[in-house]
Amino acid sequence: MKNFRKYAGQYFLPEGETLDWVHKDALTAPPVWCSVDLRDGNQALAEPMDEDTKTEFFRLLVEIGFKEIEIAFPASSETEFSFVRRLVGEGLIPDDVTVQVLTQSREHIIRRTFEAIQGAKNVVVHLYNSVSPAQREQVFHGGREEVKAIATSGAKLMKELAEKEKGNIRFEYSPESFTSAEPEFAAEVCNAVLEIWAPTAEKKAIINLPATVETAMPHVFAGQVEYMRKHLAFPQGRVLSVHPHNDRGCAVAATEAGLLAGAERVEGTLFGNGERTGNVDLVTLALNLYSQGVDPGLNFENLPYVSSMYSRLTGMRIPERQPYAGELVFAAFSGSHQDAIAKGLKWREAHPQAAWNVPYLPVDPRDIGREYEKDVIRINSQSGKGGVGYVLESRYALKLPARLKEAFSKVVKRVTDEGHKELQPAEIHELFLDTYLRNRRYFSLSEPHYRQREGIDAEAVLTDGRGETHALSGHGNGRLDAVSNMLKAYLGIPYSLNGYEQHALTEGSSSKAITYLGVAEGEIGCWGVGVHDDSTTSSVLALCAALNNLLAMREKAGAVTR
Repeated sequence: MKNFRKYAGQYFLPEGETLDWVHKDALTAPPVWCSVDLRDGNQALAEPMDEDTKTEFFRLLVEIGFKEIEIAFPASSETEFSFVRRLVGEGLIPDDVTVQVLTQSREHIIRRTFEAIQGAKNVVVHLYNSVSPAQREQVFHGGREEVKAIATSGAKLMKELAEKEKGNIRFEYSPESFTSAEPEFAAEVCNAVLEIWAPTAEKKAIINLPATVETAMPHVFAGQVEYMRKHLAFPQGRVLSVHPHNDRGCAVAATEAGLLAGAERVEGTLFGNGERTGNVDLVTLALNLYSQGVDPGLNFENLPYVSSMYSRLTGMRIPERQPYAGELVFAAFSGSHQDAIAKGLKWREAHPQAAWNVPYLPVDPRDIGREYEKDVIRINSQSGKGGVGYVLESRYALKLPARLKEAFSKVVKRVTDEGHKELQPAEIHELFLDTYLRNRRYFSLSEPHYRQREGIDAEAVLTDGRGETHALSGHGNGRLDAVSNMLKAYLGIPYSLNGYEQHALTEGSSSKAITYLGVAEGEIGCWGVGVHDDSTTSSVLALCAALNNLLAMREKAGAVTR
């Protein structure tokens, strides 16, 4: 791309050593979560939510478990102001939830914000102004002292107004465009604000570090966060927070690095909604913690419900590959992947107390409301016998012999390849039944009658493909052998049995038996399946189905059959 020379890194590396965080390899506790869906996410929507929709979304966030929720920029519009008044006035805010409101450092906006929160029990008033060189030069047309004065004047007014309110009001300050500002100047401004607020361990102030535009790799952000942790005043009286955006696609990584560097709180949105490329995705962050054995403190045990609510309320679509929530994120179409997953899940049945370590599945899909059969093993032309077998066993209790599993996977592959489509579990089951159980094109057999005489005699009536009936009899060592000899004589085919397995479909006295039976004539092998209350009848039905399939293959090959 020819214009690459016009760009340069718009960030500042802190001076001094800021690499403590690199010696940590894991997060062991969740941060304080603050959802900004109703403010930052809402202002990014082409059609912002109305009051009723925002109220429903607020209830969803409370249900998930958020204890801090930024609900509005009250001075930005009458809808925003009215929404805050509705939550406060109608008592919709639980006592253990703190709401947060945003304000620029401008007098009339701060005063309007305090009008909105009158009567709120627990509230954070969030003050911000930009401190980056680009904003100082191009927007404010001032230097460092002028920009710092904007912050301190707003901080003073907030403290003055808060003293007149009865509720528990805490303060937050964000040096907007933090990642594009000189770290020492950002710390200078934040400390000037803290000096005014004089926070204590009992009533802490929040210093929030926004990656208003993500400008560098995650390790740079971690260094900036660590620098602030080391240089901010009132260490016992402040909470260090981050507010990453995703312009470079690194918001999750940058946030995790920032937490390693000392951040204690994260502002973000469900599924990363927000301006431009969005805010950091709190669902991904929380479930990343969960996947490492840390309770995130947020409830995503029914993630499909959260996803559907989010899409309905915001009008936003969740991409198919969105971590954890996307439709296809657990899906395995590859035959080798399906086989490994199926074997891993089988291993877990024998080792239920072991740590989760199933191939290709970073978390147990069922823990977040997903289903193995629907979301994990997906069957298309790339799938193999492991996936097909898993679907039939997990959904329909069919435990196919290995050779039948392989044979049927070829049938599935042919259908999916020719149709260029994925098969759903019900379609796979129907295809299996049509292929191996329902084939009566060439003949069907009435239930045989047996008599024991130096072995077993069997008699039955065969109805051929033209509808004509034939009385047959045969003798063998057992009932199935007698029927098989009867059919060999009638068909004139010297086939042999080369596979037989049987199991109960369900537990209990009323369970049906299912039989998988293979026959072979030379190099040609076919399978059939039978299901019946009686195990012998089940075997006979399977034999008849297998022979119907053999006759079909002989006809295709041009062989002559009686």
